[in-house]
Amino acid sequence: MFVFPKSFFWGAGISAYQAEGDNLNSDWWEWEKRVGLRETSGQASRHYELYKDDFDLAQLLNHNCHRLSIEWSRIEPEEGKFLNQEIEHYIDVITSLRQRNLEPIVTLHHFTNPLWFARVGGWLNKKAGDYFLRYAERIVESLCDKVKYWVTINEPMVYVYHAYILGTWPPQQESFLKAKFVTDNLIISHIKAYKLIHRIYERRKLPPPFISIAKNLQAFVPCLATPRNKFAAYLRDRSFNFAFLKRLIRAKSLDFIGINYYTRSLVDVENWGFRNLLLDTCRKGHSSLKKNSLGWDIYPEGLYNLLLRLKKYNLPMFILENGICTEDDNNRWNFISEHLKSIHLAMAQGIRVLGYIYWSLIDNFEWDKGFGSRFGLVEVDYDTYKRTVRESARKFAEVCKTGILTNPTAYLPAGRQGWE
Repeated sequence: MFVFPKSFFWGAGISAYQAEGDNLNSDWWEWEKRVGLRETSGQASRHYELYKDDFDLAQLLNHNCHRLSIEWSRIEPEEGKFLNQEIEHYIDVITSLRQRNLEPIVTLHHFTNPLWFARVGGWLNKKAGDYFLRYAERIVESLCDKVKYWVTINEPMVYVYHAYILGTWPPQQESFLKAKFVTDNLIISHIKAYKLIHRIYERRKLPPPFISIAKNLQAFVPCLATPRNKFAAYLRDRSFNFAFLKRLIRAKSLDFIGINYYTRSLVDVENWGFRNLLLDTCRKGHSSLKKNSLGWDIYPEGLYNLLLRLKKYNLPMFILENGICTEDDNNRWNFISEHLKSIHLAMAQGIRVLGYIYWSLIDNFEWDKGFGSRFGLVEVDYDTYKRTVRESARKFAEVCKTGILTNPTAYLPAGRQGWE
């Protein structure tokens, strides 16, 4: 039996673009059509109009918090033109969460950008931080009396990796130099936003907010323990997992460490080339671990190890995303229970974890992968948009209600009663 603190946050998350639908002024909306993406976001999960129903489900499932994002392209569809009706929409979204005793955890940037912002260079523009700060100020001023927890930027290194290294997401530019510039721009923008948000709360005489980023972390594991693989794993761990965080910590611009964790990367490098050292993974089927429907290894011990390594920063931590896409709902509950066990084991080592947010509350649009990747605690029928609560959500609801995970090893597959 694993008992979590009474103050622990339990919930699930939703990203605006992935769930709302019809975000017409976003760079992703334009890009989907231009490149002929096999499945486009379209109406997504129609969360923009059905948000109260979705929050009713979260309340029914005993959640006490909810992570969401604001869609910048709705708020500022043209440069300098802010739509009050869209701001009012998000005020009502936050109010609806509060009415259901769900603590809102609000993300300002979750991968997507206004199309006008993208057309002036996006995060490669030297003024990008100024544009972002102007938008952030408008949102925070509107919501500060209802929001305590802020996430400025979701998974900045995932964004950089897909958009500027692999070139698979807009703006599809493969350049390590541009990736470095965008990374620096995101860091500076967070630091400025952190200071701005705190100033707003001080000026409004509100209790201090808690601000972070949502940092995706992966366990980088050498496939074979060769010197090249071990060096590559070290290099990726340092550059992808920790470099961004360390700069924010040095700038004293984190009130907690927001963590998104899904999987490990099995490192198998063909040669000493820089791109190989940073990108090569095992393609020989050496992993014996269970996988989600996207082929990602399920590796909860990686989360435990990363939490232990973050302890030295002496900041509370918050699991802002952790989830699985799968057609087998039993696998979803196995995934949740094993990762909760990892978190509890880390907490027993003196690590303060504020809460656990499952990704995601409802099925939604999984970026360039389309709608096939079912992450939701709640199933969405994309023909009727009917919501159906999955059994894993009911099991998780019992943990949310009691704060107790009972005999989680019973859910582990045979032969996996401990760490591999």
